Amino acid sequence: MRASPRWRAWVERCVDDLHSRRLNRSLDAVSPIEGTAAAGHAASRLLHLFATNDYLGLSTHPAVRATAAAVAAAHGCGPRASALVCGHTPQHRELERELAALKQAEAALLFPTGYAANLAVLGALADSSECAIFSDALNHASLVDGARLAARGAGAALHVYRHGDLTQLRALLRASDAPRKLIVSDSLFSMDGDVADVRGLSQLRDEHGALLCLDEAHATLVLGAHGGGAAEAAGVASRVDLHVGTLSKAFGAHGGFVACAAPLRELLLSRGRPGVYSTALPLPVIAAARAALSAATPAVRARLWHNVAEFGAAMGCTLTSPIVPIIVGESSEALAASARLLRAGFHVPAIRPPTVPRGTARLRVALSAAHDPEAVRALARELAAMGFTSKNIHGRL
Repeated sequence: MRASPRWRAWVERCVDDLHSRRLNRSLDAVSPIEGTAAAGHAASRLLHLFATNDYLGLSTHPAVRATAAAVAAAHGCGPRASALVCGHTPQHRELERELAALKQAEAALLFPTGYAANLAVLGALADSSECAIFSDALNHASLVDGARLAARGAGAALHVYRHGDLTQLRALLRASDAPRKLIVSDSLFSMDGDVADVRGLSQLRDEHGALLCLDEAHATLVLGAHGGGAAEAAGVASRVDLHVGTLSKAFGAHGGFVACAAPLRELLLSRGRPGVYSTALPLPVIAAARAALSAATPAVRARLWHNVAEFGAAMGCTLTSPIVPIIVGESSEALAASARLLRAGFHVPAIRPPTVPRGTARLRVALSAAHDPEAVRALARELAAMGFTSKNIHGRL
């Protein structure tokens, strides 16, 4: 490292500390083959990929691939500029209309990622000490970071309530005298696989005149009769003010969006800095997302939920999500378990602190409609052979 001695010493201390606590990260080159098959990790055979967020298997859907390829051939790959300059095309506009319809909202606005969308929402709305943010303790890092930035930079009050504890949330809302209150929560939590009480959140939103922002990244196209997410499934889509989603999970593409009322979209378009100052999404990505939306039929969702049921039955429990955390405990044990599964032909990542709380390192199984049901059952058999049961799934060590 070519830097001043002080900087070099500081970086080396930080890296050494990460290694000593086994918190260092590394990148493995995993090559997608087809569906949920992959090659990587110096493996001599194909792996069953149980790590992907491609819940409906749409990233390799023939129509999605063909549409993206055709648009790339006709229009190129780069979007040329930010959306406010010349990166917003008629295709971008049509996708926004389709996403708004999916979420039963007036309008939608695209962002480079779901992370950027959450930062934009919190930065634009929690702009002063007049706003108080109420955030679930297990919210995604993008909501956590957005809330912290708003608190430190704009003086917004930040209240973090215990995961899923709406009694504590109600008490915090009652105790706050902030003129503007903003409740933010994941809907389907990415590391625990549980679904927020969206109906209860919407009730508190009504009682306290708050705005409700729901991060539906993992629920969009997965939950709800039409794939509208947890809000649609709970029958309260109209009582959620901001539906944040991604195009990089069940859509099998890339990008983020916010579906909301037209005035909120206008505010985000002008004041949502992560969108204002980022390059627009490329046209082939937009085309892929639109094709995926058409391909996300009830039959495809049914295949996903069939695999969820298969895995739950094989593990001896009933599952309500394609995200299944196998709680191990210590990071070293989770890493060892992941390595054993890899040798058996299953890529199941170990998730460690700080992504999850200390002492709850886990294997994160992500199920997809593209999985062969026999592969799902084989993974369950391997986990059982390693001593894991339904108690680990429910977090009881």
